[in-house]
Amino acid sequence: QVQLVESGGGLVQPGGSLRLSCAASGSIFNMYVMGWYRQAPGKQREPVARITTGGTTIYADSAKGRFTISRDKNTVHLQMNNLKPDDTAVYYCNVRTYSYSDSWGQGTQVTVSS
Repeated sequence: QVQLVESGGGLVQPGGSLRLSCAASGSIFNMYVMGWYRQAPGKQREPVARITTGGTTIYADSAKGRFTISRDKNTVHLQMNNLKPDDTAVYYCNVRTYSYSDSWGQGTQVTVSS
């Protein structure tokens, strides 16, 4: 099992930036993909950005050009620029192992509002 601890959420004005971080521990030797999902009130959880062990990145259309995912050993970061009110959601860190087992962080609130 992989344990995940997230940090970096908060309140920001439209056009502002935030950087989310997620540190993994536990059975990290079997990690394949690290990524970020988000869930807005009344909506389903959706993928935002993911990065594989090999460095391949995958972005949702809504994140392309504004968000950047990076990975430093067992920590994954999400740099979010030019934030919009529609980006308001709880952001969850996710790890998928090579055996397709998923682990989730506790979630961090991102609120974009003036």
